[in-house]
Amino acid sequence: MAETAAGTVADARAWTITELAEDFGVTLRTIRFYEDRGLIMPQRRGQQRVYRPRDRVRLALILRGKRLGFSLGEIQTIVDMYDAEPGEAGQLRYLLEQISVRRTELEQRRRDIEETLAELDEVEARCREDLARLGRRR
Repeated sequence: MAETAAGTVADARAWTITELAEDFGVTLRTIRFYEDRGLIMPQRRGQQRVYRPRDRVRLALILRGKRLGFSLGEIQTIVDMYDAEPGEAGQLRYLLEQISVRRTELEQRRRDIEETLAELDEVEARCREDLARLGRRR
């Protein structure tokens, strides 16, 4: 692989915090928060943050994890596992376990919501019947 002043050709692409925020539709504060939590670790050029492809991938994984309802701790475990033992296979096994847990939680929530909606339907029907009965009394 060819070397450049900034590193290898594969590492040559870099983004500013503003570009990354615009690309992912998040605020600068969001990216700084993830940086403060150690989820992404940009390089520095003086005061400027320089985000490499690895940071971009990690940010995409963080945002996907948040959309799926994972906590930041769970997300950090998942993204950190890629770089450590047991590596990608361990990361994928852990992710599958977490998906199962999350799916179970969401299915329970769905059942709870369906029960609540059914109860609301019953209460609404009773209220309408009572209101109709009261209207006939007048």
